[in-house]
Amino acid sequence: MEPVNEADLEWSDTDRGETAFRRKQLAAAADGQELGCSLYELPSGRRSWPYHYHAANEEAIYVLAGSGRLRTGDGEHELAAGDYVALPAGEDGAHRVVNDGEAPLRYLALSTMVEPDVTVSPDSETFGVYVGAAPGGEAERDLEGYYPVDADVDYWAGED
Repeated sequence: MEPVNEADLEWSDTDRGETAFRRKQLAAAADGQELGCSLYELPSGRRSWPYHYHAANEEAIYVLAGSGRLRTGDGEHELAAGDYVALPAGEDGAHRVVNDGEAPLRYLALSTMVEPDVTVSPDSETFGVYVGAAPGGEAERDLEGYYPVDADVDYWAGED
């Protein structure tokens, strides 16, 4: 196992309106298996992934530079360099990072890499299913999809 230096990795960019960030998948580059870690850079005025939680995976955030806010189920919390927050699996771990500061907000996002997993996005009332690789994982998935929470079918639908 050799160290991976973030300076040697390329950024991947996500830009979806108010959601815009750059990401380097550190754990994947280091062949991490059960622990994920990504470096994020969130420009001023932008937001991270939509407000969500994981049914199977715990996450954590460690702020390296900049300032912003963390939206959770119990309100909004200021974020500054040196802050660490644990986000448990389940509804109590729901979160979204917002950069309302002037400078880019840089942070590490760490997570367990349990699969299968289900992510729930309360604002859009949708959920995602991941089988074969956890969210953020590099492996090919056997099953993946996003659905409205109220998309319900009877257990026997389509069966003879």
